[in-house]
Amino acid sequence: MLTHGNLASNARALRALWGYRADDVLYHALPIFHVHGLFIALHPTFLNGSTTIFAPRFDVEQCLQALRSATLMMGVPTFYTRLLADARLNADAVRRVRLFISGSAPLLAQTHDAFAARTGHRILERYGMTETGVITSNPLDGERIAGTVGYPLPGTQVRIVGEGGAPAAADAPGMIQVRGANVFAGYWRMPEKTAAEFDDGWFVTGDIGTMAADGRVTIVGRGKDLIISGGYNIYPKEIEEAIDALEGVIESAVVGAPDADLGEAVVAVVTRAAGAAPSEAEIAAALSARLARFKLPRRIVFLDALPRNAMGKVQKAALRERLKDAFAGSG
Repeated sequence: MLTHGNLASNARALRALWGYRADDVLYHALPIFHVHGLFIALHPTFLNGSTTIFAPRFDVEQCLQALRSATLMMGVPTFYTRLLADARLNADAVRRVRLFISGSAPLLAQTHDAFAARTGHRILERYGMTETGVITSNPLDGERIAGTVGYPLPGTQVRIVGEGGAPAAADAPGMIQVRGANVFAGYWRMPEKTAAEFDDGWFVTGDIGTMAADGRVTIVGRGKDLIISGGYNIYPKEIEEAIDALEGVIESAVVGAPDADLGEAVVAVVTRAAGAAPSEAEIAAALSARLARFKLPRRIVFLDALPRNAMGKVQKAALRERLKDAFAGSG
């Protein structure tokens, strides 16, 4: 249940934080059945009285045309990777745009860096949820660090809670909790679920993250994606970043699969570029020099594409179901 107050607080904060101007024009190709397209993109734009170029869906050709007159673009990472695949994307093609924003799914560091190299723009990544709207954002003026989601919005409090409910140390992983005027009123007609999702007034997001000493937040992964193997906690994002950095890899997703000995074991699902695709042995050898032994994938599976939902998020539940028998009989 999102109140008018929840939505208004987020709209006002984003309008100020992202520096809306009187002449701003938003290019909007996001679906409006989702909080990203319906609230985060539109509410600060409406509040500012700005023009919106409404696209029925994302199309590279139409997008490049629209960006000749737009000053703002909000998208999911897939929008930016598809733009990068078009040779026409360069600084001149986006000369009127002042800000590119990404959310709804993690933006790979290499996408962030490649987009900056081609256009001169460092994409502003932010973090939010349906229950809260935007929680944190990289700064408009200031360093936008690839792989991080920036700082809590004004009026929004964020804390990282470690095991046992104690505050996590700086840069130590823990559960992200949030409170503020942006946090929803609860789940409709589900008082038990609502009570279960709050900790002494703090909404428990279900995301694992770290907070630097200066307050900058980095998402490590979803709590439900945590792999516990042989008693060790393994965060998939660390392994995914190591794989994604390898030449010839497009992207990866790491999940846990049931294992009779370890409880869960690590499986890496990898998509590769044509031509210079690394083999399973080459990936394994490269990772052995970068990761602790207990974090190394016991299986590497190659797919043409990772399964995604309508907002571009990798569907790890589908991967876990597909790979649930990866270690069957390996005891």
